[in-house]
Amino acid sequence: MEFQNGKTLTEVVLITLKTHGDHRGSFTRTYCQNEFHSAGLPTNWVQCNHTITKRTGTIRGMHWQTAPKAEGKLIRCLKGVVFDVAVDIRPDSPTYGCWEAFELAGESLNQLFIPRGFAHGFQCLTDDCHLFYQMTEFYAPRWAKGFRWDCAEVAIEWPHSAQDLSQRDKSLPTLPETH
Repeated sequence: MEFQNGKTLTEVVLITLKTHGDHRGSFTRTYCQNEFHSAGLPTNWVQCNHTITKRTGTIRGMHWQTAPKAEGKLIRCLKGVVFDVAVDIRPDSPTYGCWEAFELAGESLNQLFIPRGFAHGFQCLTDDCHLFYQMTEFYAPRWAKGFRWDCAEVAIEWPHSAQDLSQRDKSLPTLPETH
């Protein structure tokens, strides 16, 4: 595994996995407690989630959980290609409101760690995208928050026009309105 910090949001980490293959297929280790610990990343995952999104252009996000149930996420694209976005939502951070995007693809065998204090969302760049999430905290609806994908103060440059937004995502406030 190779660990590479984001360029703007250095707490966000892109993890490139190594594959070993032969005539039968391949083997890839997606998690190693020792390597994650050495890289300063969480090693305790309490919940796993799998999303399937059908259409190119669909946006899910921007979501997070607040303290005391703030969560870190390890995200891997199993199938398709997504434009995966992290936004710093820590009000006292010098990078508050800044975003960084990473392309995750089933074939590329990379994954993204997004720490507590960051919102997460993605847009499908292909049809039929499957994402697998490992979470550092259990889902707690009382602490779940989000802001609009088109928040002018953040100005995420989505690759496609927004498609198939959930009713929840359509009605979210802007980032400044969440504090």
